[in-house]
Amino acid sequence: MRARLIRRLLRALAALPLPLAHAAGTLIGGGLLIAPNQLRRISEINVPLCWPELGAAQQRRLIRASLIEAGKTMCEAGALWLWPGERTLQLVRAVSGEEHLRKALADGKGAILAVPHLGAWEIIGLYCSHHYPMTSLYRPPRLAEMDALVRHGRERLGARLVPADAGGVRALYQALGRGELVGMLPDQEPGAGNGVFAPLFGVPANTMVLLSRLAVKSGAAVIFGYAERLPGGRGYHLHFFPAPPAINQAPIENSVGVMNAMVEKLIRDCPRQYQWGYKRFRSRPPGDVKLY
Repeated sequence: MRARLIRRLLRALAALPLPLAHAAGTLIGGGLLIAPNQLRRISEINVPLCWPELGAAQQRRLIRASLIEAGKTMCEAGALWLWPGERTLQLVRAVSGEEHLRKALADGKGAILAVPHLGAWEIIGLYCSHHYPMTSLYRPPRLAEMDALVRHGRERLGARLVPADAGGVRALYQALGRGELVGMLPDQEPGAGNGVFAPLFGVPANTMVLLSRLAVKSGAAVIFGYAERLPGGRGYHLHFFPAPPAINQAPIENSVGVMNAMVEKLIRDCPRQYQWGYKRFRSRPPGDVKLY
């Protein structure tokens, strides 16, 4: 029943032009500001933790803006998953830094595209999979009934999704060996015991090591990217940035630190569109108190 309702809602949202979908998201974001909810509670922990240099009023403004953007993230999913691929790509209004991605692929070692949960991360995957052979890890949604819709939405422009297991990791190495693009989300909490702690906004964050292992072992360049959501529902501006060469150098802990520094750089470029309602600091170093 829940999955059926979500599918109906997505279809209703997909019937809207993007400006109206984002307007609906703004209303939802306003509701998140008023009613007690998990997104607001976590944001009210994460923003002061990561932005102590801001005054209380500035922190509240950032939380407010990020909740409105979270509402837009929810409401744009209909367009990004269900519109015909070519129509979705027309929402990309500008692209900056793509030459770094092209150069990396031209070198023949493949490239790793690192896309944090910033802006409209779904569309950057669609754009890149349309233009380049691309393989990404995929975890099915908790609602199994949504799997076919989500998978089709992400694969319809050429992406190859592989399971987040040993076989999927092998597929990533093989894609890099063919000189192709591999997509990853570098800011996911890997769970206790499955990552290493590295600073993010000065806070120890349990951080995935797979991206660094791929980069060190393959020598593939790492390109970071995000899709900035333009005001008024005008579409998206894609941004690409090359990571420093140190991300390809052992030890893994240093590479992970470089990765988090790049994630932080992108977030500081566009802080209001980051997913502050995510429990990024769920795991804590031994002896530290739980934050959530």
